Amino acid sequence: MESTRVDRWLWAVRLTKTRPDAAAACRGGHVRVNDKPAKPATTVVPGDEVRLRVGGTTKVLDVVRVIQKRVGAPDAATCYVDRTPKPPPETVVPVARRDRGAGRPTKRERRVLDAFRSQREP
Repeated sequence: MESTRVDRWLWAVRLTKTRPDAAAACRGGHVRVNDKPAKPATTVVPGDEVRLRVGGTTKVLDVVRVIQKRVGAPDAATCYVDRTPKPPPETVVPVARRDRGAGRPTKRERRVLDAFRSQREP
């Protein structure tokens, strides 16, 4: 087995839940093979690069082995090399908090809050 359809391969290696989901992702423009938009019937061979947009992130995969039937997760993970770049670290912004039941802020506390907010805004 030297090649298979991209929608079948995505389903077989457990990147999509169902084969119709994989075909819909191809039709929607969420799958690229070797930097070209892929239709569901596009063939993949070992050595191809597949880009799949799932859940807001783009996965970059190199095809190592081609399979047509769905296999277990450990076997499926051996069929591709995941080269997805790591997401940038999220910056944690401190939030001014008041104790519950402390009432309205005093005039001095309001000035401190306003100064804090003006420093955060660009």
